[in-house]
Amino acid sequence: MKLFSKDFQDGQTLPDRHVFNDMGYHGDNVSPHLAWDDAPAGTKSFVVTCYDPDAPTGSGWWHWIVANIPADTRELPQGAGSGIAPLPGKALQTRTDFGNSQYGGAAPPAGERHRYIFTVHALDVEQIDVDAQSSGAMVGFNVHFHTLGNATLTAMYR
Repeated sequence: MKLFSKDFQDGQTLPDRHVFNDMGYHGDNVSPHLAWDDAPAGTKSFVVTCYDPDAPTGSGWWHWIVANIPADTRELPQGAGSGIAPLPGKALQTRTDFGNSQYGGAAPPAGERHRYIFTVHALDVEQIDVDAQSSGAMVGFNVHFHTLGNATLTAMYR
């Protein structure tokens, strides 16, 4: 699989449009455009996540989780995680570490450079058993048992 974005390339700095707007940050907190291709045969749905493994929590930080994306979907438009653009079909966002079910942009502690890993997971089931209150760990648990393939795109932010 391949994952790409119109908004940034792998290894680049995340644009301010996709940075959090709180905790001392003044970004627009808009989810980026993401698109993928070359899904494995047998794919029945997708899950998209954004995770910061560098967060000083001992367990990283979930910034965005979209589950149950229909198998015929190949992109999420900019703003799909922010209520600006619609999510496809029965896709739903689950709870991030910000405590809500929507995209939360980059917001590392002052002076720290963090990685924001966007991942699309191709699954062998049409949906996983999660809801808007499910945590990133719960989604990850379900994804683990149904992944056919995945692709990542990493942005940086300081």
